[in-house]
Amino acid sequence: MRVSGGCKCVSEKLLQQKFCNLDRFDTAGKKGISPDWFRFQPKLSTGRWEATGAVCGDDRGLSVVDAARQTSSSSPVRGVMEHLNNGSPRQTAGEETSSSDSQRRDVRFQRRVAAVSSPSLSAARLTLPGVMDAEGRVDESRLRMHIFKNGGVSPSERGLVWRFLFGMYPCSSTALERSLLQEQLVVRYRVMKRKWQQFLPSAVQMHLNGTDAELVAAVRYFDQRQAQAQQQTQDQSEEVRDRLAFLELQAQILFERVTFDQVELREAIRIIDKDVPRTNRDLSYYQGEGLGNLLVLRDILITYAAFHPEVSYAQGMNDLCSRFLEVLDSEVDTFWSFSCYMEKFSKDFRADGLHRKIELEAALLKELDPQLYAHLVTDSMESFTFCHRWLLLGFQREFEHSDALRLFEILSCDHLELISQQVDRARYQERLTRKCSTDDSSQSELQAINTDFTFELFICAAILLENRESLLRCRDDVQLIQFTNSLQGTLDLNSTLKKAERHLYNYCKRCAWDYMNGRCRAHKSKQEDFLYQLRSLLILK
Repeated sequence: MRVSGGCKCVSEKLLQQKFCNLDRFDTAGKKGISPDWFRFQPKLSTGRWEATGAVCGDDRGLSVVDAARQTSSSSPVRGVMEHLNNGSPRQTAGEETSSSDSQRRDVRFQRRVAAVSSPSLSAARLTLPGVMDAEGRVDESRLRMHIFKNGGVSPSERGLVWRFLFGMYPCSSTALERSLLQEQLVVRYRVMKRKWQQFLPSAVQMHLNGTDAELVAAVRYFDQRQAQAQQQTQDQSEEVRDRLAFLELQAQILFERVTFDQVELREAIRIIDKDVPRTNRDLSYYQGEGLGNLLVLRDILITYAAFHPEVSYAQGMNDLCSRFLEVLDSEVDTFWSFSCYMEKFSKDFRADGLHRKIELEAALLKELDPQLYAHLVTDSMESFTFCHRWLLLGFQREFEHSDALRLFEILSCDHLELISQQVDRARYQERLTRKCSTDDSSQSELQAINTDFTFELFICAAILLENRESLLRCRDDVQLIQFTNSLQGTLDLNSTLKKAERHLYNYCKRCAWDYMNGRCRAHKSKQEDFLYQLRSLLILK
């Protein structure tokens, strides 16, 4: 392997530290790779809060990327990554552009097929105050706090933010480390994609019936992009080829023992080929040559299904993955970010995850409005199934597209969840200081508020309560479906967020007072400090 300058030691260090778990296989013969392999960085968040955004990844017109070019143009890694990038610089969806007439042309003529990767963003800098240090490390808690308190980030920085938010880039990594990491992720994705394509050569091309002219055009645009990628590969220097050959050998060893179930994979591809054409093509991202992004989406979903047989593919994943592709505008980056997201939330696409969400939403509505709850469960719990689509896709269809992306981003930042962890730790230390027994008091305190009621559930409840009268007039499931369909694209995000926050606050306050009343009746000791008890109960201080 040839490495210029001082990058060799950094690369070897990264291979040892960031990917020291290359041998984490299931040697008992289980198909697929161990989910632990995808945890190449520690994650701060734990529980369930959802996500969304707009698009970044442009190599032109973004101050973030311009700054990255100035700071990293001399890096030897930079030259390697430019060869891995596919396609010319392009306008990305949701990007804030200048007011010049040349940049106001119809988006369908500006749109291009997504790049293979976006190497320039690995060295780009966030302009959010106090979030990134001089070497490019990100303060994760401040990043999440900024997203929550400011209602998301600007579209121009969303692509870079998402790469940290969803775990593709470790927040503790420097700009140089991310450049090296980006190389490895590109090569590994390429090896994974080639493996299933060699296993099922007939599935490489999407089978068309010829009646969908847009899909026919999409295949043409996608093939043009593939031809450009092959040409760029041929133009690589000997140094670049040697470097990538080493990384590819490493990736081949990593995935050597991965096997596929032909029947299961064919079935997953069959469903993917049905769902991908149904992806919302009205979005500007899929206009003009952007139609080729449908084929990029297809390859990402098939690669994910092939290497995650325990999850495979379920309906709705195309819409979710499309959101990542639109924001990141990069095939490789979308795959890894989507994989990190699904590692945490794949259970939502299983039957048990569906039932659990419905149970929690029903329980929360029972707390907030017993009458409405009783009306909706008159026949069975299935009356709440219409809420699952809202929760699974982050209210993608209920709000205007840009607002739905912003809400997905807010829910994914896990800020309230992190606060609750900090408060739990502080409360525990306070009990120790006061020499309170954790055995006889902590359990009842923790049960005072149901921490499974996450903010997304309060968003859902706010929508239900806002339309309370309409719901009370619904007499069967057909009318419920008609009601939910009538809400698509009509809801106001800012108003819904305010109502959800108010319901969350009132719920916590009521639980705290109910608990305090019971505790004061049970313990009349003067040593009990009322304000201390109240503070220890409120998870969200």
